[in-house]
Amino acid sequence: MIKKTALVTGSRRGIGLGIARALAGEGYHVILSATRPAADCEDLVQSFLDAGQSAEYLPCDISIPAQRQAVIDEILRRHGRLDLLVNNAGVAPAVRRDLLEMTEDSFDRVLDVNLKGTFFLCQLAANRMLALLEAGLADYRPRIVNIGSISAYTASVNRGEYCISKAGVSMVTKLFADRLAPWGIPVFEVRPGIIRTDMTAGVEEKYKRMIEEEGVTPIRRFGQPEDVAACVLAAAGGLLDFATGQVLNADGGFHIRRL
Repeated sequence: MIKKTALVTGSRRGIGLGIARALAGEGYHVILSATRPAADCEDLVQSFLDAGQSAEYLPCDISIPAQRQAVIDEILRRHGRLDLLVNNAGVAPAVRRDLLEMTEDSFDRVLDVNLKGTFFLCQLAANRMLALLEAGLADYRPRIVNIGSISAYTASVNRGEYCISKAGVSMVTKLFADRLAPWGIPVFEVRPGIIRTDMTAGVEEKYKRMIEEEGVTPIRRFGQPEDVAACVLAAAGGLLDFATGQVLNADGGFHIRRL
């Protein structure tokens, strides 16, 4: 039986790890990836193996061109295929600053990872996927899923660089969905809302009040990584292929305009 291969960037913890576990549970061979050295992630890989799942870890800082190229090359060298790319890696500003005080260094760092890294990893993967299709690889229906954010359309003036980067990811998804449609490679965006992860831990009390008391989301609970992973499974499963370019909102209904 052919085992499909999925690369999930930023999958050492949080949303990415939730996605990786869900895909492994569906029979994918999952390539976990983050910036930490492989030696630091041996226990993580072992936890997949102990569960009877198939996984390995390849380090990659997606903001560095040579590392993007290396991770794709290594996957193709080892497995001869890449069935699914999940662009999840992302960073928040190291320090939240008002829009009038944002620094160029912070802007560059966030966009280099969240937007530039995502775009060019899509480009690398897309070219390899097209080549494998042209070569006639058996049972091959590749897909790309980008993990965006409600920050793509929700202004947060104390982290404007993050909002800009995620708005860009939304357009990256549309562009690649359009470009790859003639070859039957669907591209989707999964757009998380307020998800309980390390990234939101510092403002958890604020979000808890907004969700539970103020009702900022119709579903009055924190999202979990598993909620985002479920949308990725839907996008990867093939039932949504005719809806290429679609945004799947994993946000508890935040996107609903309400009075």
